[in-house]
Amino acid sequence: MAETGEEETASAEASGFSDISDSELVEFLDLEDAKESAVSLSKPGPSSELPGKDDKPVSSQNCKRGLDVLSPMDRFHLKYLYVTDLCTQDWCELQMVYGKELPGSLTPEKAAVLDIGASIHLAKELELHDLVTVPTTTKEDAWAVKFLNILSMVPTLQSEGRIREFPVFGEVEGIFLVGVIDELHYTSKGELELAELKTRRRPVLPLSAQKKKDYFQVSLYKYIFDAMVQGKVTPASLIHHTKLCVDKPLGPSVLRHARQGGVSVKSLGDLMELVFLSLTLSDLPAIDTLKLEYVHQETATPLGTEIVAFEEKEVKSKVRHFVAYWMGHRDPQGVDVEEAWKCQTCDYVDICEWRRSSGMLSSLREPKAKKLK
Repeated sequence: MAETGEEETASAEASGFSDISDSELVEFLDLEDAKESAVSLSKPGPSSELPGKDDKPVSSQNCKRGLDVLSPMDRFHLKYLYVTDLCTQDWCELQMVYGKELPGSLTPEKAAVLDIGASIHLAKELELHDLVTVPTTTKEDAWAVKFLNILSMVPTLQSEGRIREFPVFGEVEGIFLVGVIDELHYTSKGELELAELKTRRRPVLPLSAQKKKDYFQVSLYKYIFDAMVQGKVTPASLIHHTKLCVDKPLGPSVLRHARQGGVSVKSLGDLMELVFLSLTLSDLPAIDTLKLEYVHQETATPLGTEIVAFEEKEVKSKVRHFVAYWMGHRDPQGVDVEEAWKCQTCDYVDICEWRRSSGMLSSLREPKAKKLK
């Protein structure tokens, strides 16, 4: 196996939820806000089982393969994806799919992780600025808040200041991706650095499989941010994918917040025009350095730092592979046998078709069998 027995005992710490960054927390809470409407649109499916011939259940994935009518983007009623969707695919694609098909309430353990992440997130935010709550009632309002945040952060970056939670978005390989960069600042050499904070439940650095997922995440952020400041992201692409109504008047709370920031607009279209002009005329540089910082959740003790080398060809190759699933060009894949230890902490291990069909169960028992000989 590529991973040792240590991977198996520590896999709970690398299962995709015990390590969480501030940006992932923001995206998760955003998804939670939209979950109720998304689930109502999906009824009565997708679900784990649908009636088949002779009233025998068939999996929703098999149903999709047989009829070949809907791509996962259509099946899950998604207009765009989050960066963390693709990062979860990098850990285990099938785990991500089951999470979409069978959304459920958080376990107490995961809820606790989010609470700790929220506390750390709030403390880091308050180091730089006060927080302002802006009530929103429409998706246009929600995007307007993202745009207002960008408008307030661009001047800070231009003056070589430090910012947190910078929204990023753009089309990548035909899919529109949305994310939140944890922190941007300049180094002593004058280079623009992206810093992503990851909190750890145990006071140890993550294993190689988790680091791989983290490397991909920050690389995607750089890819999208660079495209934004280089004028490669267009309003037409944003409108096409998100289906936003640019002429719809913004809510009173959003307009009031905009005025307080010195921005005079009436609709999302007005605000969008200002944002794209600000990005393209700002002369902001591309991100030079990618850094991951790991911190122990309980004690806030730094555990270590990783500098990530950006490999554009590798990033684009991974994105193409993951996007092929969302476009309906291939079926989802589970982990390789060498990474079967990941299954031990998966919420969907008992229903996973990939694990059963790939003989994962026997492979997990092999080490114990060998010891008995």
